[in-house]
Amino acid sequence: MHKIAVIVGSIRQESINKKLARALAKLAEGKLVFDTVQIDDLPLFNQDDEKNLPPAVQRIKAAIRGADGVLFVTPEHNRSIPAALKNAIDWASRPSKESAFSGKVGAILGTSRGRLSTALAQSHLRVIAGCQLDALLTLPETYINFTDALIDVDANVTDEAVKTLLVHFIDGFVRLLERSPPA
Repeated sequence: MHKIAVIVGSIRQESINKKLARALAKLAEGKLVFDTVQIDDLPLFNQDDEKNLPPAVQRIKAAIRGADGVLFVTPEHNRSIPAALKNAIDWASRPSKESAFSGKVGAILGTSRGRLSTALAQSHLRVIAGCQLDALLTLPETYINFTDALIDVDANVTDEAVKTLLVHFIDGFVRLLERSPPA
């Protein structure tokens, strides 16, 4: 089974994107193993610190390197990705010859309560991640409109149409991982 480093762009305690990531992990059981990467304790990226990486940075780089693929689950902040997510990507990808993303494939999804969901954030993230990863799942694009009833307390997706979409997303990610040689 493929191990996936999951990077949730929100650092909120009750993040709906964290709920989505947990629900996706449950749907992926037997196909993928998810390992959530903590990003809320990272210092702001500073190129001066590349020669002596802070422990939190070493931890996220090791988690990504130890995975077969990377899943980004992101909210949208001001029509783009959250600063915490961009900071994590900057740290994990630097220095460029030591990028933790090298040889990895990735996928992107997200949820919000708005009608456009996370479309613009995902578009920006595709540009950023696309130049870091060897391959990026482009279809199905997965924008989830979140409601309080969408995911229950046991991380079950209650809407059958959304569940079907998420299973399709998982299956696409698995196919991408199987086509990509190991890093």
